[in-house]
Amino acid sequence: MESSWEKVKLEMKQSLPDHSYRMWIQPMGYLESGTDVVTLSCPNSFSKRRIRENYLAGLEAQFKKLGWADTKIDLMVETATVKKKTVKKSSTTAAAATGVYPAVSINVPRRTNRPRQMTLPGLNLRSDSGRMLKKGYTFDRFVVGDNCDFAYSAALSLAQHGSSNNGALYLLSDTGLGKSHLSQAVGHHVMSQGISDKVYYVTAEDFTNEMVSALKENTISRFKDKYRKKCDVLILEDVHFLSGKDATQKELAMTLDYLLDSDKKIIFSGCYLPDDIPKMNEQLKSRLTLGLVTKIDTPDFKTRVKILKNKSKFNDFIIPNDVTDYLAQELCDNVRQLESGLMGVARKGALMGEKIDINLAQSVLSTIARNRKAVTVDSIKKLVCTEYSLSENELVSPSRKRRVVKPRQVAIYLSRKYTDQPLKKIGRSFNRYHATAIYSINAVEKQLKQQGIFSEQMNHLYRKIESGKLR
Repeated sequence: MESSWEKVKLEMKQSLPDHSYRMWIQPMGYLESGTDVVTLSCPNSFSKRRIRENYLAGLEAQFKKLGWADTKIDLMVETATVKKKTVKKSSTTAAAATGVYPAVSINVPRRTNRPRQMTLPGLNLRSDSGRMLKKGYTFDRFVVGDNCDFAYSAALSLAQHGSSNNGALYLLSDTGLGKSHLSQAVGHHVMSQGISDKVYYVTAEDFTNEMVSALKENTISRFKDKYRKKCDVLILEDVHFLSGKDATQKELAMTLDYLLDSDKKIIFSGCYLPDDIPKMNEQLKSRLTLGLVTKIDTPDFKTRVKILKNKSKFNDFIIPNDVTDYLAQELCDNVRQLESGLMGVARKGALMGEKIDINLAQSVLSTIARNRKAVTVDSIKKLVCTEYSLSENELVSPSRKRRVVKPRQVAIYLSRKYTDQPLKKIGRSFNRYHATAIYSINAVEKQLKQQGIFSEQMNHLYRKIESGKLR
């Protein structure tokens, strides 16, 4: 049977994409076989679940082709006990054939002697520095589809294994498609498995503000030591925020050199490729793309259904299959939109005491659809022109006068916030390259953090857009 398993692996290698085979099938091992059952090992529970859901049927089909028609596969997580049992069995077999009984050495993965602290139920894990890791952002809660299979595999591989060959991962996607979930899942895994508790989860804005504060308080050496010598895993989100921040870019580039030279794990996430971010120096660009760059695309219908069912199960919602299918069909932009629609249907059903059916779902989605249809780039242009007393020709003109530049930046920011248009198309609507559109969005975000008159003006525009008063 063991020789049949090797043939099965060979067939799977030829039929699967290379990264899928290396990630899921190659680490599996043969343990033992009995009457109509073969026991195979998986490196961990994540792999076991993934193999059962996606590859078990294919493995059983390959065994059937080799004449083992009624054979079922039993998956077992590889542990030190399982390894010991397997090694002893194989050694005994070899000894019986040769008459020589060698000493057996078993390599058990190193673990820290420090006792593991129990986590209180319901609490998020806190990384050693920065923000809280969200409770549900773990690998077992991430729904994998064709849109994100490679990104999931790459993130899980980085979390599980050493980083000597590929210590950096750049997760690229539009807003709401799961890059934050995957990046934080790496942190959760590293901490929960006792690999390290030195996980730093920060946004690029957090990193910048912390560096500025260190410079003001004359503690920059402590700041450098923290990120360069006391960090095993760095999770850095919203990389586009670094645009134009030359001093921060230089410091981050040097920090990344230290971490990569020390075989630490680094996960970046952003909506744009480093080459598309304006005012980004070449030194940092090369560091950001030094590792693996992988994109998460919009989920297809089948994956959207799986996402909705996963979220319904987690929230204890009872949603009929036809309603789930309807939501998946109508809400096709991103995961956040799916979650919003699901929550709307469940809450309306609970509050109104109504049966959750297609009619209820249609009533909830009709409101979402009306609001989305009313807000377009053109309608935002008209609103901004009215509020700032400009003509539309001035707004899209090459003018660099402040009275024109600021409203233009606001309009681009609002177009990104309230429409589903890609950034390149938004930029073209204002006769600008998408790099300029990114710069405009960053400029508005930066000014909003000052919480002054500008913030009040933006809140006024938010209310008008959200109430449908675009004229």
